[in-house]
Formats: sequence, C-alpha cells, structure tokens
Amino acid sequence: MDGLPKLGDCWHMESVEEILRLKPALVIGSVPYKQETVSKLLEQPLNFLAMNPRTLADVYADIRMLGGIASHAKAAEKLVAKMQRGFAAIEREAKKKKRRLRVYCEAWPNPRISSPPWVTELVRLCGSEMVVPAGEKMSEEQVAAANPDVIVLAWTATGKKAKSSAAYEVEAWKDVQAIRNRRVYVVSDELLNTPGPPLLGGAKELWTLLHSDEEKDNAETQRTLRFAEK
Repeated sequence: MDGLPKLGDCWHMESVEEILRLKPALVIGSVPYKQETVSKLLEQPLNFLAMNPRTLADVYADIRMLGGIASHAKAAEKLVAKMQRGFAAIEREAKKKKRRLRVYCEAWPNPRISSPPWVTELVRLCGSEMVVPAGEKMSEEQVAAANPDVIVLAWTATGKKAKSSAAYEVEAWKDVQAIRNRRVYVVSDELLNTPGPPLLGGAKELWTLLHSDEEKDNAETQRTLRFAEK
C-alpha cells in the first residue's frame, strides 16, 4: 500500500528497531526465511506468525487465514477465486498443447536449490513438468542427468539479477537440451518465490517462456487469460 513504511521481509530486514517503533499487534512472516533475520525478530517482545506454505492449496489457506485475522474474509475469498480462475485459464490452454517440456526451475545458485513445490504446480498447469524434486539442493550432475528442455532461474531476493549466461558456462551442462537449444530464462524472483497473488503473474510468464517457440494464436490466448482475471 502506498504511504506505508517498507521495512524489508524475512530474508532481509532493514531494522528491528523500526518495527518496534511501529508497535505492531502482530508480525507476519513467510518463506523464504533467513535464520539471522528471524532470530532477531524472535528476540523481541513481538507476536510473530511464521507461515510456511508448500503448495498452492497452502497459499490459498494462508490468504484466507490472513483475511480472517484482518477482518476481510470476503476480500480474501475473492482474491483466492481470482487466482484460481487465472490458473484454470492457463491450464485450459495448456491442455490444447501436445508437447510437454521438461523443466528445471532454480531458486538459488550456490548451493543450487530447486524452486519451491508450488512452482512445480505452476509448471504442471502450464503443460510441462519439473524434472527434479522441488525445494531441494541439487548438484550440477543431477540437473544434467535430468536433461531439462528448459531452465528457469528465479533466484531468491535478487529480482531479475540472475544471469542466464552463467548456466551456459557450467561444464556439466554442456550437453543438456536447454543449453544446446539456448533455452535458459530469467524470471523475476518475486513472481515465483512469493507465495501469494504474484504467482499468477509468474504462471503467465512461465506460459510465455515455455510456449515461446510454438506457433499459436497469441491473441486468442491473451483474451482467454485476461477474461480469467475479471
């Protein structure tokens, strides 16, 4: 909301003192967490609600819970319904496609960590499949063995600063289809790592990237996706 102070999140917090100065009745945190940041919060006399969603169903449940806490249950339900309509529209378009791409989405490069479970769901509803377990440390050899057709980099707390060029320099990946076909993409971390409404934008961006080399009726697809947002 415009005009409200921005003090960071559970990965990077500007100042505990600034939070205390605001005298919050409740501090709400969600993944991704950084241990140092959370420790600073837990040391303070604050009511702290730590959320740890794993799936889209968890995300919906958290939105409903927060809506209830804020006495805006109807608005929360409306938001969940909007997200569900948007995802359903993308999934309907995906079902028209015959090819299913193999995808590796990465949330962190060192050590390599695959994207959270809800990203696996987004990839699936876009008509493709994640080729590694979600939210786990991955070796470069494991990724190479999975041989993804597409690699998506959405590094936590970096915005769009991930570098696709770095993937092409990994020796173990030289024969991976995504590397050979130059299909490594960067997606803004907020769109895939924020367990909330931004995931709808992330799903749309994944759709565009995964189907970028296919001949399709773009106008009809966009009309369908826009209709789902209303």
